[in-house]
Order: sequence, then structure tokens, then C-alpha cells
Amino acid sequence: MDRKQFIQNSLIIGGATILPANSSLAASVNESGIDKLVDENGNFIQQTLPYAENFLEPYMDAETMHLHYTFHHGGAVKGANNDLKKVKEALDSNNLETIDFWTKKLSFHFSSHILHSIFWTNLTNKKTQPSGELLKRIEKNYGTYDKLKLYIAATSKNIDGNGWGILAYQPYSDSITLLQCENHEKLTQWGCIPLMVIDVWEHAYYLKYKNKRTDFVDALFNILNWDNAALRLDAALKLVK
Repeated sequence: MDRKQFIQNSLIIGGATILPANSSLAASVNESGIDKLVDENGNFIQQTLPYAENFLEPYMDAETMHLHYTFHHGGAVKGANNDLKKVKEALDSNNLETIDFWTKKLSFHFSSHILHSIFWTNLTNKKTQPSGELLKRIEKNYGTYDKLKLYIAATSKNIDGNGWGILAYQPYSDSITLLQCENHEKLTQWGCIPLMVIDVWEHAYYLKYKNKRTDFVDALFNILNWDNAALRLDAALKLVK
């Protein structure tokens, strides 16, 4: 697969095209193509989860997983398709009075679709640690993995309202960076490629953790898939060369 085809098929770095071939998670992701966010006609599509809804228990319960994936991620996909439809209708009718509204909605819904699709592959049912080039860059930029963990946790726990903690590769500075993203699309950096994302919207944790976001973020470190993040970085570095 060449660079252009990779971008067209994936839109985000990771998932099906870069997981180890002998991984059971990779088999599931390859089967569902979870990183393929649009169909051949440009319509946004939601793929099946790469594992069963109870795969991440006890740290993430099956009921939350079902509601989160089906209604919140699924709702974003439906919303993005509607937004795109409204933008096209406005252009076709030369009526631009509402196009600003629908463009903003599209940014919100499509950003949600991208981040949720990354989020599902960033989780596994065992504890992992950074390795390879990712670990080298973490140590270069932040000193140690333990320091980065503290930074990610604080970034994610202290977001005002809803949003995401995002570990990303910034090609313009050739560095690993942390983002404290409000909602799905605010406070981002141009050109950043997400490697690992932490969803701290209340729908991600409220059934099990109630209002204790800090407990949820701490629990996630037991199921964060650093192997997936490392592979996303490897793919990102190949794309920007």
C-alpha cells in the first residue's frame, strides 16, 4: 500500500494496517477495518469493535462500552454524515447562510469519529509499556516514562468540562507532544498525529466511576495499549519522511 492509498483508506494513523500480523487484536481489527472511517463514496462509516464488549473488564464495564460505542461514537458518525449533507445542500443551492453552522458541526462530529476510532485500538486487556522508537522519544522529550504518565494523567484529569487527553507526534517539531483537547476539536495543534487518546467525556466512565474522573484515568493505565501507540508512531514517521 503506497502513502496516498494509506491516507485515503485510513485517515488516521494506526489500527488495521499497522498492528502485528500475529496479534489476536490485529486479526479482529483487520477483519473490521476499524481505522477505515469512510466508504468508497466518502460517507462516514462506523466499524465494529475489535473485541467483545466485556473485553476490558473490570476496568471498563460492558454496559458502558456498549452505550459509549453504540450511541456516542455511533451518534457522531451519523451527525457527521448529516453535517456533510447539509454543507453540500447549501453549496448546491447557493445558500450560504447556514454553512458556517454546519461546518462547525462537522468539525465536532468528525473529530469525535477520529478520536473514538483511535481510542478503541488504544485499549487492551493487559498492562503494557512503551517500547522501541516511542520509548526513546518519550525519554528524550520527558526524561522517563513515569514522568510522562504523570503528565498524561494530569492533562486528562484536569480538562475543563468534556474532552480528551492526547499523546501525539508533532511532525513540525519532530517531537512527542501532549494535548488537553476540549470537546473533540478545540485546543489542537496543526499537523499533530494522535498516538494515544484518553476519553474523559462523562459518558466514558459515569456508570462505573460515577463522578470520579481521576479514578477512571488511573484505571485506564491498566489497559492502555502502548504497543498500538508505538506502532502508530512508527507508521507516522514513515509517512512524514
